[in-house]
Amino acid sequence: MKFLDTVPNYDLTYDDVFMAPRRSDIISRLDVDIQSTDGLALPTPLIAANMTAVTGRRMAETMARRGGLGIIPQDIPVDVVAATIAKVKAADPVIDTAITVQADDTVATVLSLLAKRSHGAVVVVDGGGHPQGVITGADADRLDRFAQAHEAMKTDMALAPVGTDPGQLFEQLQTSRHPIAVLVDADGVLAGVMTDKDALRSTIYRPAVDASGRLKIGVAVGISGQAQDHARQLLAAGADALVLDTAHGHQERMLEAVTSVRDLLESLGSSVPLIAGNVVTAAGTGDLISAGANVVKVGVGPGAMCTTRMQTGVGRPQFSAVMECAEAASASGGTIWADGGVRHPRDVALALAAGAGAVMIGSWFAGTFESPGDLKLTENGRAYKESFGMASARAVRARTKDRSAFDRARAGLFEEGISHARMFLDPDRPGVEDLLDFITSGVRSSMTYAGARDLGQFADRALVGVQSRSGYDEGRPLATSW
Repeated sequence: MKFLDTVPNYDLTYDDVFMAPRRSDIISRLDVDIQSTDGLALPTPLIAANMTAVTGRRMAETMARRGGLGIIPQDIPVDVVAATIAKVKAADPVIDTAITVQADDTVATVLSLLAKRSHGAVVVVDGGGHPQGVITGADADRLDRFAQAHEAMKTDMALAPVGTDPGQLFEQLQTSRHPIAVLVDADGVLAGVMTDKDALRSTIYRPAVDASGRLKIGVAVGISGQAQDHARQLLAAGADALVLDTAHGHQERMLEAVTSVRDLLESLGSSVPLIAGNVVTAAGTGDLISAGANVVKVGVGPGAMCTTRMQTGVGRPQFSAVMECAEAASASGGTIWADGGVRHPRDVALALAAGAGAVMIGSWFAGTFESPGDLKLTENGRAYKESFGMASARAVRARTKDRSAFDRARAGLFEEGISHARMFLDPDRPGVEDLLDFITSGVRSSMTYAGARDLGQFADRALVGVQSRSGYDEGRPLATSW
C-alpha cells in the first residue's frame, strides 16, 4: 500500500482515508481472487467474531459454506463446543441445512423455527426423513397456532436430486416460483434445501473445508491456566483454528498461554493455526508471533459494543493499527486479522489494503438470521437481535458463573462494553449471506480499481489518501439503506 502524499504524523481510522483508482487491466469483478493471505487460505477473507451474540453453530456453518470462518466464543463449555463442531462438520458444504418438523407438530412450533434460517421455510418430513411438504411464514400465519403442520404445508414442492446443476436449479425455482428447492438423495431422503440465491452463490463462493472436505470452524480459548488443556480437548473435537483471546493481548499471561498452546501443537504434530490478540502495536504483534502465534488479532476499542476507549483512553485508530501491525507481522513471518471497526464494505477493503490477511466482523453480523439470539420484534414490528460486548457486565457474568457471588459482583464492576443493544435486521440484507454478498462485491470492485488480481497484489498496489470529514461525507449516498 502506498500513500498519495506524505504519510501523516497522526493515526488514522477507516473514515479518514480513501483509495484512488489505478490503471487496471481487470475486466470483471469475478476475475479477482479474494482468498485470505493469513495462512488459512480461506476462499473468503471474512471471520465471524467470537462474540456470544454473533457466532454459534448456524453462523459458523453458513460462514464456512461461503468460504469464511466462524469462531465459537470461549465462554461455552467444552462439551457443548464439541457438539457444535460435530454438527458443523456433518453439514453439507454446498446445500443449506433444512429446518424440519413432523406432520403432527403444531403451527406454533413451525413459527418458532422459521427465523432459524434465512431461507424462511420449514420442511415437513416423515419418520424416515422423506419430505412431505413445505411451510412458509405466510402458510403458517393463516392457521390457529394449535393446528398441525400437515394442515399448513404445501405438498407441491420443487424437488431435485442432490448434485443438480445450479443453473438448472435456479431456472426451476424461477419458473415454479417456489421459495426453496428441496434436495433429496437417491433414496428420496431429505438432504437439504436451496433458494435461487443459494444456487447463484454456489457458483461464486467456494466453501472453506478441511482435508476431509468438511466445513471448517474455529474456537476461542481463554488465557487462564487451563488454556492448554482446553486447547487439547478442542483439537480432539476437530477445531480447525484456535484463537487465544483477551482484550489486552500484550501481557505476560497471554504470552505464556501462546507458548503453552504452541508447545501442545508441536507435540501433537498439528498444523492447526494459532491466533492470538488483541494488540495495536508492532511490539505487541512481534511478541505474540515470537511466542508462537501464526496470526495476531489487531484492534482495541473500535468495536460497536466496546467502551474501552471512552473509559480508559486506551486503544488506537484502527487503520493505522492494522497498517503498522501488518508490516510488523510480515517482518516476523506471521500475519494479522483486522478485528473491529468495520461498518461498510469500504472498511473491509481498506483493512485488506492495509495488509490484513482477513477481517473479523462482530456486531454487523449480530443483526442477522444466523446469529445465535432469538429474533424479536419492536412494537411496530421491526425485527432485531440483542447484542452485547464481550467485556460488558452481561458477558462478565457469563464468564464468572462458577465463582462465588462476591467474586462475580466484584468482577461486574469492571465492565468495558455495552450489555444490551438492539441490532436491527436490514430488510434488504437480513441474512449473513446477504451481507457477505454486499461486502465481497465491494472488495472485488476495490481490487479491480487497484488493478489487483489477488489480495497480495491488492495490499501492494492500493493507493491511499487522507481526507477531511467533509471529503468522507461527500462520498456518502443520500439513500438511507446505506
